[in-house]
Amino acid sequence: MSRAVPFAANTLLQVKLPAYRSRMLMFLIALAFLALAGRAAYLQLMTHDFLQRQGESRYGRTIELPASRGKIVDRQGRVLASSLPARAIWASPEDLEATPERIAELARVLDMPLRQVQARLADEDKTFVYLKRQVDLSVAERVAALGITGIYERKEYKRHYPEAEALAHVVGFTNVEDVGQEGMELAQEKTLAGLPGSRRVIKDRLGRIVEDVGIVREPHDGRELQLSVDSKIQYQVMGALRSAVEEHRAKAGAAVVLDVRTGEILALANLPTYNPNQRGQLTGAQLRNRVITDTFEPGSTMKPFTTALALENGKVTPQTIINTAPGRLTIGPNTIGDAHPHGALTVEQVLQKSSNVGTVKMALTMPPQKMWEMFTAVGFGQAPQIGFPGAVAGRVRPYKNWKPIEQATMSYGHGISVSLIQLARAYLVFARDGDIPPLTMLRTDGPASGMQVISPKTARAVRKMLEMAAGPGGTAPQAQIVGYRVAGKTGTAHKQEGGRYVRKYVASFVGFAPVSDPRVVIAVMIDEPTAGKYYGGLVAAPVFAQIAGESLRALRVAPDAPLTGQIVPIDPVPESF
Repeated sequence: MSRAVPFAANTLLQVKLPAYRSRMLMFLIALAFLALAGRAAYLQLMTHDFLQRQGESRYGRTIELPASRGKIVDRQGRVLASSLPARAIWASPEDLEATPERIAELARVLDMPLRQVQARLADEDKTFVYLKRQVDLSVAERVAALGITGIYERKEYKRHYPEAEALAHVVGFTNVEDVGQEGMELAQEKTLAGLPGSRRVIKDRLGRIVEDVGIVREPHDGRELQLSVDSKIQYQVMGALRSAVEEHRAKAGAAVVLDVRTGEILALANLPTYNPNQRGQLTGAQLRNRVITDTFEPGSTMKPFTTALALENGKVTPQTIINTAPGRLTIGPNTIGDAHPHGALTVEQVLQKSSNVGTVKMALTMPPQKMWEMFTAVGFGQAPQIGFPGAVAGRVRPYKNWKPIEQATMSYGHGISVSLIQLARAYLVFARDGDIPPLTMLRTDGPASGMQVISPKTARAVRKMLEMAAGPGGTAPQAQIVGYRVAGKTGTAHKQEGGRYVRKYVASFVGFAPVSDPRVVIAVMIDEPTAGKYYGGLVAAPVFAQIAGESLRALRVAPDAPLTGQIVPIDPVPESF
C-alpha cells in the first residue's frame, strides 16, 4: 500500500543552498534600500533648492511689467512727448500651428514683407522671436483675432511726439527699447526712464497662465520733465526759418531764442528737420542739430566784442575818431579792405557801418592776450554747458601763436569758429549789464546771476552802437520791428573747403530787443543762400525781425517805441567781410 508524499517534499524540487548565500542576498537587498533611502534624503535635504529651481523653470515664468516713460512738456505745460500703450507681437516657432495662408494674413495685418515673417518663424527650435515691436492696439487686436497658435503679444509703450518736426531737435526720440537716442530724451534719460517691475506666474505647456504667483517688484514710472522752450515761439521760429530757407534756396538754416533774464532757451530750430514719429527715412542732414553742433566763421558779428574790449581798456571812447581812409589797410604782405571807403568815423560809426579797417585799428592797439581772454570769457572755444548732447567748443587758437594779420582778421570774425548757441550766449553780455548767465534747457523760476565780463558802462555803450547798426545807416535796417527798439549785428562769411575760401556764404544776424529793457536774444544763421542775396542784413536780419516780433508778443513784452510808425525798407550799408 503506497504512502502519500507532499509535492514540496519531492526530492527533485529540493535545492540546497549554502546559508551564506541567502544572507548575502538579504544584505544586498538591504543595502539597496539604504542607498535609495540615502539618495532620497540627499535629494530632499541637500539639493532641495536646486531641484525646486529646476522644476520651477519648467512651469514658472517672470513677466516684466513695463513702466511708463515720463512726459516732456514745454514751459506752459503743453505735452511735447508722451508714452502711449502699445503691444509687441512675438512668436514661439516650436508651438506654431498655422497654414501658409494664415501666415500671409498675419504679414498683411502687421504690414510686414511675407518673406521677413516666414524667415523669423522658420527656426522651429526657437521658443521666442519678436515679429514686430510697438504695434498699435488696433493692430494687436486684429492679430489676436486671427487666433494663430504660437503667436502672442506683450504690453509695452510707444513714444509719441505731438509737435513732430517743430521740436524734433529739442526733444529728440527713443529707440524701440524706449531708451533715449537724441535730444532731451537722451540728455535726461535717468530722469525720464521708469523702473520696470516684474511678477511671477505659472504657465502650462502651451504657455497659458494658470496661476498668478504675485508681484516681485512694482513698476515705477519716469518723472515728468519741463523744458524752457515755448512751443508757440518755437512754431513761429520754424515758420520764419522755413520761409527764409525756401526764399534764398539755402542749404540749411538755424535759429535760437534766449531769455535775457534767466538764460533759458525759449526756442531752438533747425532746417532740414524730421518727424520723430516716422523715422524710416532719416538722413544725417536731418538729424544734425546745427545750432549746437555746427561751427562757422562768425564774420562781423565778432566786431562788438573787439569794440567792447577797446572801450574797456580805455583805448577809445564811443566818440573817438578813427581814420579808415582809403578803405584799405596793409599788414605785412596782406591787405584788409572795407566794402566801401568811409573816411573818418567815430567808434560808434565803425560798428554801425561794420568797417573792417576801423575794427582792426582798434584791435592792434591791444595785446593778443587781451583779445584771447575776451573771446574765452564770453564762451568762445569752450563747449557750452547746457546739458544737451553734441555741443561743440568751436576754435580759438592760443594767443601766443597769433601773427599780426591773424589778430587783425580774428577781430572781425575770420580765423575763428563758433556755434550759433555760443554766439547767442555771448551777446547776452550786451543785452545784460556786462554779465553772462549759464544757459539751460529746463524751465527755471526767477532771474539768473551771471559772470561779470565787462562793465555795465561798456555794455550800455555797445548796446547803443548795436541799435545804430540795426537802424537807418547801419548794415541791418531790415531787422527793425514796429513798436520795439532793436539792436544787433550782421555777419557774412565765406565758407572754407579743403582749407581754402570758396564762393559759398554763411549769412547771420544776432540781436536783442527791446533795447530799453532787453528780454530776448535771437541768433539766426542761413547756410549757403543761392538765390542771389547773401549778406546777413538782407538774408538773416528779416528772419530776426519776424521771430523777435512774434516772441515779444508771445511774452507780452510792452512796446518801447511808437506803434504808429511804419518801417520803411532801407537798403543796408554793404557789409565788409
